[in-house]
Amino acid sequence: MIDFRLDDKQLAIQEKYRDFTNRMIIPNARKYDKLAEFPWPVIKSAYEEGIMNGPLPTKFGGKGYSLLEGAIAAEELGAGCIGIGIGIEANTLALTPLLLAANEEQQDRFYGRIQEEKGVAAYALTEPNAGSDVQGIKTTAIRKGDKYIINGHKRFITNAEVATFLTVFALTDPSRGSRSLSAIVVPRDTPGVEIKPRMQKMGQKASVQNEIIFTDVEVPVTNLLGQEGHGFLIAMKTFDRTRNGVGSLALGAARAAFETSRDWAKNRIQFGKPISAQQVIAFMLADMATTLEATRALVWQAASAYDQGLKKASMYSAMAKLYASDNAMKIATDAVQIMAGDGYSEDYLVEKIMRDVKLNQIYEGTNQVQRLVISKSVLR
Repeated sequence: MIDFRLDDKQLAIQEKYRDFTNRMIIPNARKYDKLAEFPWPVIKSAYEEGIMNGPLPTKFGGKGYSLLEGAIAAEELGAGCIGIGIGIEANTLALTPLLLAANEEQQDRFYGRIQEEKGVAAYALTEPNAGSDVQGIKTTAIRKGDKYIINGHKRFITNAEVATFLTVFALTDPSRGSRSLSAIVVPRDTPGVEIKPRMQKMGQKASVQNEIIFTDVEVPVTNLLGQEGHGFLIAMKTFDRTRNGVGSLALGAARAAFETSRDWAKNRIQFGKPISAQQVIAFMLADMATTLEATRALVWQAASAYDQGLKKASMYSAMAKLYASDNAMKIATDAVQIMAGDGYSEDYLVEKIMRDVKLNQIYEGTNQVQRLVISKSVLR
């Protein structure tokens, strides 16, 4: 029999992240949506309270969380503000290639620096002409002696302007195309790294994204993760771990939108009774609640499949990201509709949630690409 009850450790994680969200994220959600800047005070508090870097090994300041434990934590962050939550989760994204491919010396060096500075890292994969198509990357890292010389252009890079270092994906032999894609760690303050002004977005404004220009950037060959040509595999294995986090954040945001609209509907009197007593509204709420439970079940299944090393874990990860973000968009839109003018106003956070969750359908591979991944798996 499958038991969906959380054990004591999982319940403690849920409570810890929920408490942090209630104290530090929700009260600041609207503030950083307006400021459109990185929430350093929240991130510093996250470090102090053991919220950051949950999946990292304990010797590097992490908690050694399983993917399921990470999903439970990310849902709580998403319930507060995806923009702030992604500042935390995108750091995990950037550090995951080190978890997968770095040697012990590299882990000591880079994880140690992040922990010492209480900083964040950035995952520099996307380019102007290479979004979901990782094989379209053109940035190069040509070896000369004991250094790589990096030239290229990255775009939509989360945490770029505030990162301690960047996990950069580049071609080490352009004649071999994507077969030479490699992952290299580049400190942000390296000469030749130019971070463009932050991009202006519709939502997730507490999360900063930038373009990056690399011009003859020199880094030691000891910053190469794994071997030359292993970058594509590292990137795909990274997404297998992190796409579930995107789904978990969306799940949390959808839960917040549902709970806000449900409570509002119970107190909004029209035609002499709460609008929640109107069947059309009650049925919308019933559908939203059902969808939330189904989404959580899939997100947890995907996380458990990865933790157990199942062959279909990659497919489940794509399913979780796709299903959770699509449903979050639908639930957030319905929440705004239920709350009508109040939902559309800035008096409540549901309009912000609707703007925020749209991006979960786009980054870490658009949902159209997730369908391609899933279809290839089921048609094999």
